[in-house]
This record gives sequence, structure tokens and C-alpha cells, in this order.
Amino acid sequence: MYPMTGRSASYGRDSIVAIKLALEELSADPAAPRLRVIVDDSRSKSSFAVRMAEDFIRQDNANILCGMVSSGVGMAVSRLAKQRKIILIGTDHASSRATLEEGHEYYFRVSSDTWYSHAAGARYLQELQKKTGWKKLAFLGPDYEYGRVAWRDLQQALELLGVDYEVTGTYWPKLYEPDYSLYIQALLESQPDVLVVSLWGGDFTAFIAQARTTRLFPQMRVANFDAGGDYETLVSLGPEAPEGLILSARHHVNWPDTKLNRQFVNRFHALSGRYPSYSAQGAYAGMLIIASAIRQAGKVTDTDAMIAALEGLHIRLPKDPDGYVSYIDPDTHQIVQAQAVGIPVPNTQYPPARVMLGNWHIYDAESLKPSPALVKKRRGESGN
Repeated sequence: MYPMTGRSASYGRDSIVAIKLALEELSADPAAPRLRVIVDDSRSKSSFAVRMAEDFIRQDNANILCGMVSSGVGMAVSRLAKQRKIILIGTDHASSRATLEEGHEYYFRVSSDTWYSHAAGARYLQELQKKTGWKKLAFLGPDYEYGRVAWRDLQQALELLGVDYEVTGTYWPKLYEPDYSLYIQALLESQPDVLVVSLWGGDFTAFIAQARTTRLFPQMRVANFDAGGDYETLVSLGPEAPEGLILSARHHVNWPDTKLNRQFVNRFHALSGRYPSYSAQGAYAGMLIIASAIRQAGKVTDTDAMIAALEGLHIRLPKDPDGYVSYIDPDTHQIVQAQAVGIPVPNTQYPPARVMLGNWHIYDAESLKPSPALVKKRRGESGN
């Protein structure tokens, strides 16, 4: 289930290309299971996606649900999966609440969530504070599941690191907000040293375009640790990015510089004529992980065996730096992966983008993993 209409349609479009890549790869392996994948437009609407998932289960006898870009949609379908006792592989939506407060035995995530992104972001901000002495922080995020959880993740990660800071304001525009001028004016007046933004896709692109016409970028550093380094956003920056931008994403076209990542990016480009957004790597991982679990379980219809296979499953993915293999944490069902945070630098290797991220700060996967105490706290807070 992916959006194929609206501002987030490009994520669905790239996910479908990546699914084709994975199926092509699996078809070349005689021992790999043959997957039948049915794709439809979730329209980024929770109630519609839940009805669609019900249809997949009843009419198509689907064994596994997969996908979702919006965290609101992903959470709603996850609750259905729990009720219907059917495995859900989340490939893109990123609210950490899905694996922590509302995690359940049928739900698995195969790309970085808001906790991993903001745990890395907190580490970056800690290092930045030692260099610049910044003290005042503001946060701007979409007013729904994803944005609210991202802010909580960042605060908890900064607290665990003992970072001392003052919050000058939090700002909550609606998802797909067309006009950020009031928020930009409020930010200019509150004068933070650092602004962390959790807008994604077209929303973040629109925010940057509108902020560039003001004094916002010269006045404060702007960071987006989860979705800001998406390839499409880098394209939108043009030949020169605003000063002070700090970005990351759940997958990068140019990091890690491994044979596997280069192959994934180049195959995607050869098939589609464009470079992949981060959502593509998640969808690609989802197909390979499902196939690997079926191999281990023996048959996809044995749900208990599939869950046992998925818990702790190791698989090497394009996002993995040399020497590391992604795995699914048996406790949280969240994939454990490293994070790379960078700044835009001139790079014409992946046109039409004229800047790519560089000057990387790399945070290894195990150091970002939520501690057992934090997992217990988060689950305890929800009464689970």
C-alpha cells in the first residue's frame, strides 16, 4: 500500500520501482520463493487504507501486508494487522510509536524510524554544541503522528546525552501546509540558534523555498535528521544550498560507498531514468526480507514460523556500510541500522541534483539502539 496521488506520490512511485528490482533479483535465484505482489493507492488516508487492507485479506487472501508512507496510515493498518493476526512489514512510515508503545508480534519495520534518526541527530547536535556553544532550540513538525513523535524522540535522545538547551518554541503546521509564512515569521522573532524540522517530501521542499526568501537561514542553523536529505529535496536546492543546512535520510544515493549500494542506485536509475528517494530502499528491503523469512519458515502461511524467522533476521542491504549487516531487533521488531548525517556540498554525479550530502558524521547502529530501559519506559507510558 503506497500513495500514488498527492504530494507524497513520488515515494509510492519509487517504492514500486524498487519492488520490481527486488522481484527481478529474486526471480534470478531458483531457490528464492516466488512472491505475488498486489499494489494499490493508499491515498495517504487511514480509513481508506484500512478498508483496502481488509479487501486484500478477504478477497485476495493476502498473507502479508506491506508498505505505507504516512505514519498515520501505517499505525491504523498496524492495528488492523494485530486484530486480524496478519504480518505487516512497514517499509517507510517512521513513527517510533509503531514499534515501541504500540509494537505487537505481527508488526515489523525494515527502515530507520524516528528514534534512530533523532538519536543520531541528538549526537550531531551534542557535537555541534561543543563547537559552537548553541543553546536555543526550536522545533517545527507536521501536526500529526509523525511530527509529534519525532519531537518526543529528539527530546528524549538529547536528555539521555545530557545536552543542556532552551526551547524557544514548537510549531505545528498541518500536513501538506501550502503557506509557512506565519511560522517563518514566528521563528525569526523567537531567534533560536538551531531549528530542527521534521517536515518531509514536498512539505520540506516548500518550507525551504519560502524560508529562502527571508533571513531565516542566515539567522539559524536548520536541521532535518529523518527525511531532509532525500534525493528529491537535494534536487530542489539547486546549485547552491542555503547556508547552515544539516540533513539526513533513511537511505542516501551516495552513502555508503559500497558495491551493493552502487548496484542498487544504478539499477534503479537504469530501470526508471531517475535516482531513488529513500523510500525505495525500504520497499526493496521489504521484499527481500519477506523472501528470506519464507525461506526460513518453509511456507508463508505458517504465521508463527514467519514471525520466528523475522525476529532477529539478518540481511545485508544497500544502506549497510562495509562490515555491517542489518538485523531485526527481536524485542522491538525494528531494523537496526547506522545513520549518516551530512551537509549539502557541490556534487554533479547524480543529475539533475547539483548538490549531495557530504562531510558525513556516521553513527553506528548499536549506539543508536534504544536501551531496554527506554523501551520499557515508552511501553510503560502507554500502559502496555
